[in-house]
Amino acid sequence: MMLRKGFQFKQYKAEDESPFEKLFAVFKELIVHTSGDFDEAINWLRELDKEYELTTPEYTIEDFIEDLKKKGYLREEIKPDGKGGMGLTEKMERAIRQAALEQIFGSLKRSGAGNHRTNYTGQGDEHTGELREFRFGDGLEQIAMTESLKNAQVANGIDSFQLFEKDVVVEDNYHNSQMSTVLMIDVSHSMILYGEDRITPAKKVAMAMAELIKTRYPKDTLDIIAFGDDAWPIEVKDLPYLQVGPYHTNTVAGLQLAMDILRRKRNTNKQIFMITDGKPSCLRNADGTYYYNSVGLDQRIVDQCYLAAQQARKLHIPITTFMIARDPNLQRFVQEFTAANQGKAFYTGLKGLGQMIFEDYQHNRRKNIKF
Repeated sequence: MMLRKGFQFKQYKAEDESPFEKLFAVFKELIVHTSGDFDEAINWLRELDKEYELTTPEYTIEDFIEDLKKKGYLREEIKPDGKGGMGLTEKMERAIRQAALEQIFGSLKRSGAGNHRTNYTGQGDEHTGELREFRFGDGLEQIAMTESLKNAQVANGIDSFQLFEKDVVVEDNYHNSQMSTVLMIDVSHSMILYGEDRITPAKKVAMAMAELIKTRYPKDTLDIIAFGDDAWPIEVKDLPYLQVGPYHTNTVAGLQLAMDILRRKRNTNKQIFMITDGKPSCLRNADGTYYYNSVGLDQRIVDQCYLAAQQARKLHIPITTFMIARDPNLQRFVQEFTAANQGKAFYTGLKGLGQMIFEDYQHNRRKNIKF
């Protein structure tokens, strides 16, 4: 019998999934879109079931809900109105973050707890592949034994083999660095205007980054800020429930809170990522009242934004703005804002936002950020 070598091509066949797994994948997506509202997500799931026949007589939506409870994804709780209902558990919140990570950064291969590297070499944990002479203070584990022995052989011959310090070479390692990032998410009303849901992709990016840092770069830190009329910190566990409000856009409040958070971090490398789709239109006055102007670019508000950008620059905190809008006036504002900070700006739609943010995050992590 003649054996054939090479590749065999077959028609693609999807991996077998249980009825629960098929519905769970859809449910995780719906629960983010509904900001954690279980009842609304289930109603949407029922509508999708009618159209696409997601369930069978043997496994219904009610069976799926019971499995969610049994598997620890749901818990019964009392709602603010005093009525009983279902709430998400920590296990469910973690599953949503993992799904966002796979969806946005699915091409990444997960590894154990590791760190990013800078472009500076010396004593560290990650090999560069480059060799240099041995210096006082280098660890024995850094010595490239094969290369060192070869140098000794070339210098002294085989018959009278001797190894001197000048023959010893070591392999350079990258210095491991830590990064502290604040991700600012615009929750002003414009994030859901004109029939376009912009808040859900922003939430997914935040959840994916949180899960990525937790699993792959545990020495890094990520803080998340929502900003509308004011700015406030958001816990990672609260991200599925984040909603857009009837807010204006107080960019200055978000930047000031971000800088306050980063001042307390001991890491050398710090950065701010800002996801927004609208112009700054709000300031908080010293007496606690608010100044609003949604018509055009108000110079009073814009100047305060530039001052905040300059302040961040003095603190060695670059700001990367992801502007989900293509209005020429807004782009000019972002350009001047970016110049004041010496940061970066991307004018992007919703598609590819996650990959773009990750790539910039990785790029910044491979260098010591200094002005």
